[in-house]
Amino acid sequence: MDIHTLKSVYFIGAGGIGMSALVRYFLSKGKKVGGYDRTPSELTEKLIAEGAAIHYDASEDNIAADFLDPQTTLVVYTPAIPADHRELVYFRQHQFEVMKRAQVLGMLTQTEKGLCVAGTHGKTTTSTMAAHLLHQSKVTCNAFLGGISKNYGTNLLLSDKSDLVVIEADEFDRSFHWLTPYASVITATDSDHLDIYGTHEAYVESFRKYTSLIRPDGYLILKEGLPWTPDVAAGVTVWTYSTEKGDFHACNIRIGNGEIVFDYVSPLGNIADIRLGVPVYVNIENGIAAMALAQIGGATADEIRTAMSSFAGVDRRFDFQLKTDRMVFLSDYAHHPAEIRQSISSLRMLYPDKRLTAVFQPHLYTRTRDFYLEFADSLSLLDEVILLDIYPAREAPIPGVSSRLIYDHLRPGIQKTMCHKEALLELLKSKPVEVLITLGAGDIDNYVPQITQLLKDK
Repeated sequence: MDIHTLKSVYFIGAGGIGMSALVRYFLSKGKKVGGYDRTPSELTEKLIAEGAAIHYDASEDNIAADFLDPQTTLVVYTPAIPADHRELVYFRQHQFEVMKRAQVLGMLTQTEKGLCVAGTHGKTTTSTMAAHLLHQSKVTCNAFLGGISKNYGTNLLLSDKSDLVVIEADEFDRSFHWLTPYASVITATDSDHLDIYGTHEAYVESFRKYTSLIRPDGYLILKEGLPWTPDVAAGVTVWTYSTEKGDFHACNIRIGNGEIVFDYVSPLGNIADIRLGVPVYVNIENGIAAMALAQIGGATADEIRTAMSSFAGVDRRFDFQLKTDRMVFLSDYAHHPAEIRQSISSLRMLYPDKRLTAVFQPHLYTRTRDFYLEFADSLSLLDEVILLDIYPAREAPIPGVSSRLIYDHLRPGIQKTMCHKEALLELLKSKPVEVLITLGAGDIDNYVPQITQLLKDK
């Protein structure tokens, strides 16, 4: 099926952050768009307001007539949807074209120049930053992002004059193997998704396979120090990057007065005095990778310098909700031990004399089972930890796996509490907060507005 000539698109899991970008893309192309999601959310309500017909009760009886012709309807699903989902089963039984979200993105990278960001963590901020740099330049770009850009209030950017498309390349379920990147950053390959891969070796091998898909005239920008060798086609240029080492890096880093400024060193041309719009230390490294992609895409030094200073960040990525002399509150999507360590380390640099408290909602039983020691080690960098129950997402409970596995392995002396999320607000009323961060990829974010108001009232 030609995605440019089809009439209607139906999404199963329409409210996912990656899926919703495709919903918006097909709406922008004038297609009839509908679908299912498990629960209403702010994002699904926005999609409905933008023209998508979304419902929340999984049944073939709820599929509107616009989406019942297999000759004109494409069905797109997220791999988080179970194989026995009633609507998915219906479409497969009736010979509809059924594709994973990543397959649709892969079709776009075959006709456009895909600038892709892969890796265990950092990919949402890096890809959103790269999209902002290009969108603010004369080059412009299209972008399918894994988070809501604070500059644009959306996860989809469109351009009618650019053949560049920025994509967050997701390794879950080997989704990124559908892509044909023109250029790709790989930020990290710490173990994750072992429920899919089984072993760290298989996880890394999946990234090696991904590097083989880069176009022969393309580019690979690898995080400096990754302990494996990519498998790239002849003709692919391979560079490395990190904060202070590699082909792309920073020098003359200046931190103070709430600002971070540095000089950018690049084989494509150095740029002096880069000022971070979101002055968090980890964004030096994210920014270096994003600037490398922007240079490959054709943005100029002046355009990059200006856009870096105006980058406002991504919802739920080190996202400040409240910042006063007495109290700081922010939310962060970090749900992997390395991401959590990075977030806490950044907070320590910003607030070395403040008491740091985190509310952490573990994401997935399998991830908790596989990494509870690493989670405990990262969270032990805090002064206080409030542990919520595991957010199951697509998984059934695993006997013996709960947040207590993490709780029991936190360092001696750390203040720690187990708490059901329904009791969280009442617990926080009694806490003397200096710096508070919520961590996790589940539904903890639903509580952020209430926590913000509670702290303001204090």
